[in-house]
Amino acid sequence: MNPFKVIGLAVSFSPTTLAMVSEASRLMNWFHTDLVLIHVGKKDSEKTEALQKLVDDYVLDTARIRICWVEGDPAEQILKVCNQEKVDLLVAGALKKENLVNHYLSTVSRKIMRKAGCSIWMITDPSTHLKPLKNIVVDAEGGPDMYNIINLACTVAGKQEGTWVHIIRELKLLGLALSAREQCTEEEYDELQQNMVREETDLVQEVLDRIPHQNLKINIKLLSGKSGFELAQFARRKSAELMIINAPQRKLSFFDRIFTHDHEYIFSDLPCSILILQSPRKS
Repeated sequence: MNPFKVIGLAVSFSPTTLAMVSEASRLMNWFHTDLVLIHVGKKDSEKTEALQKLVDDYVLDTARIRICWVEGDPAEQILKVCNQEKVDLLVAGALKKENLVNHYLSTVSRKIMRKAGCSIWMITDPSTHLKPLKNIVVDAEGGPDMYNIINLACTVAGKQEGTWVHIIRELKLLGLALSAREQCTEEEYDELQQNMVREETDLVQEVLDRIPHQNLKINIKLLSGKSGFELAQFARRKSAELMIINAPQRKLSFFDRIFTHDHEYIFSDLPCSILILQSPRKS
């Protein structure tokens, strides 16, 4: 079953617009979805003609396209259209690294990441020459249901050949160290750590046993330390093209920008494109 039914793409007629439409078209055909193109600005004949040419040149199934023209605050209007059109995956461009001003004042992309009620695919290096996703990093923390995020990663990887899916779990060694202090020997501590690794690996394997992945290359990796930072570093080491994480369970506040939330390590300096998976809406 396809995880998405309607993809949204904000079109700004910037230098990356051609590439973003091309990227969205690939996702549209991967998941067999409709595509909603959103332009925040006044509608005129020149823009209408330009947008139609984009559709004709880069979208294979034009019958599944809807175009929305809106005016106002870009982030607010994009999110409003997503809600009205029942978009469940919004595709947007993203800066790889934000400067201090953007971190505190928020770019349009950051506002969307914080407020969207749908999943978001942020693309750092859009291209009309579509690159295969050879390494996908999955954060299997941060949500109550590992199945959905691992299943999505395997679904995306299955659209191509030779893709590695790196499934990351956090090994909570600090908690182990505190609980074991003065209560066990070094040998007992090592055994406890090995048991933790085995339990975390088995937990992921139990999920994988329920998901078709026979032709995929799977790597279960346990990381310790500040999870967001370590996750981003791992993605860089693997030269990953995509990272998939669960959306925060609560809205990030102003204090999260000062006392950094784990996701902020990733959002402020993206190691690659990122897919932020929102929990399915309750019917």
